[in-house]
Amino acid sequence: MNIHPNSKLVMIGDSITDCGRAKPVGEGLFGAIGTGYVSLVDGLLAARYPAHRIRVVNMGLSGNTARDLKARWQPDVLNLKPDWLSVCIGINDVWRHFDSPLQVEQQVSLDEYAQTLDELLRVVRPSLKGLVLMTPYFIEPNRADAMRKMMDQYGSAMRQLAEKYEAVMVDTQAAFDAVLAHQHPMTLAWDRVHPTHVGHMVMARAFLQAVGYAWQ
Repeated sequence: MNIHPNSKLVMIGDSITDCGRAKPVGEGLFGAIGTGYVSLVDGLLAARYPAHRIRVVNMGLSGNTARDLKARWQPDVLNLKPDWLSVCIGINDVWRHFDSPLQVEQQVSLDEYAQTLDELLRVVRPSLKGLVLMTPYFIEPNRADAMRKMMDQYGSAMRQLAEKYEAVMVDTQAAFDAVLAHQHPMTLAWDRVHPTHVGHMVMARAFLQAVGYAWQ
């Protein structure tokens, strides 16, 4: 398994990562780590690799875009000094183009998205033992759908960054697409964005497979 023993894994993102985690830092007892894929990753790592003592910290924040990550990168990433960092961002960057079309100040263009993440990753990468980048996704099988089409472009930008920074790449969209071949989107997310417990397990499974988790 790629994540080293005694590593601190910080997972940052938007509401999909947040999932009710404790503030200001999502770590500790009584559901402090949230109820989504981060909690599943934490539980499965601890159950399968108890001797590794991997410390998982949830720093997701609902509504965030790449622009928001930039504003809190120092306190919520750099100051926490992670050994491993996971970044899952981009859904709101795209979504605001569709649910708030007149509020252009809330929209993050593809260029700004890519350039902002490039800047943030350039700062943090030298201090990390490992970096995981997760593509944004839209739980919609029709690739001609306007939002799905745009989301795929942002996902492509994330894949390019993963290559540039030698990161572990988690193709979250592909993981959902595999399930969508058999199920309707509403079984995974009523709004095609915020996953059910099954959707969160799809994400957790994709993450763990990418980092070399041994299921047996």
